Amino acid sequence: MAYENELFQERVVRVERPSAHFTLLRALNGEFLGASDDGLAVFDYVDDKAIWESVEDGTAYRHVVTDCVLKAKTADSTKGCYLRHEGVLLAGDGTSASDEGAIFSAGHGPAHLPSEYLKSLKENGWVCLPSIIAPDIVEELERVSCTGRWDSETYDRSTGTLVKSIAVAQAAAEPVSLWLMRQYMRTSEIRLGHPPGFAILTPDDGERDVGAWHSDFPYHWGIFATRGTGPEIPLHNFPELVMGVQRNLCVSEFRKENGATCFKLGSHVLGEGPPDEWGPVHVYRQSGYRAAHGLPYNGPDADVVEAPGGSYILYDSRVWHRAGINRTERKRAAMLQAIIPVYIVPKTDTSRAYRNFIDSPLVEELTPLEQRELKALMITKIEGSGGKHVVTIDETLSELVG
Repeated sequence: MAYENELFQERVVRVERPSAHFTLLRALNGEFLGASDDGLAVFDYVDDKAIWESVEDGTAYRHVVTDCVLKAKTADSTKGCYLRHEGVLLAGDGTSASDEGAIFSAGHGPAHLPSEYLKSLKENGWVCLPSIIAPDIVEELERVSCTGRWDSETYDRSTGTLVKSIAVAQAAAEPVSLWLMRQYMRTSEIRLGHPPGFAILTPDDGERDVGAWHSDFPYHWGIFATRGTGPEIPLHNFPELVMGVQRNLCVSEFRKENGATCFKLGSHVLGEGPPDEWGPVHVYRQSGYRAAHGLPYNGPDADVVEAPGGSYILYDSRVWHRAGINRTERKRAAMLQAIIPVYIVPKTDTSRAYRNFIDSPLVEELTPLEQRELKALMITKIEGSGGKHVVTIDETLSELVG
């Protein structure tokens, strides 16, 4: 495909594949073993306390912050190991076991400390967690999104994303990114604004509409021609109040040539949407725009973040961005998740997708902690004198007033 009149001069920000990853030690209930000055304990979140490094040829784990060392012995089961601290077996809560120890599993962790990622997110409004998702989960997400080795297959849109594979829920419950978003939005109560979904970018044909510039839900700057004509978050004088973070999983490797997301990095602090000359949604979606004006802005004031498969890119939802142009012969996939504080109304109902998931056998493949996290992300509850109720959609009433 020729693009004689197109620039494609965006600045490339390349995040390389890490040479090594830290380890997360999980108890059978899915909680994470951590260490602090107060000793060993398990936690339902992952910050620096829960970061370990495999040492001594995998027979021990060193705590990255405190230098505490745990000796590991493979359990009879191939799925875990027993851990000893100063010769004493550990129980499932991290304390000394009174009899036989508990089994812990050692799993794929981040390449850097969570605190380092958080510092970058706060300073820049975005951060990339390279290859944060374990390779086997990434491969499964490629299979269900019909990319990678399965590129020739056709994606089935007849069933919800969550029930296609346990890998979708496991990726949604990834603990480091969840901790980062809770810290950035300064609330532990966060929700998915819509069910997780795949964005599968097919090779561009040179004619069809492509992604236009906008800010994400709930801001939606650049989508509506006039403020007040849609449910966007208005401009406000409280930039520290963050009402959304977009969490995009690079299922495929993201490269400029295959349509990696284009950003105007730093634009979250501007308090306004992309200008009309950049081709925001409300301008670009006009019939015949591409034929008359070409692609949306792709010059040197924009940025493309390239990252290996399995990477999470987190960014403030106010950041201007658009899907790139896939100039290769193969599809590329991402898993998109708009994350909001509990006080923001979700973009679409997530309760039905969650109900379908818990009615499926897949739910039993999650740890109890992952089950709790997924429920918290997808279910909004209210509590009053009448008890606790799940907020959901009344389909009949929606049809009546629609």
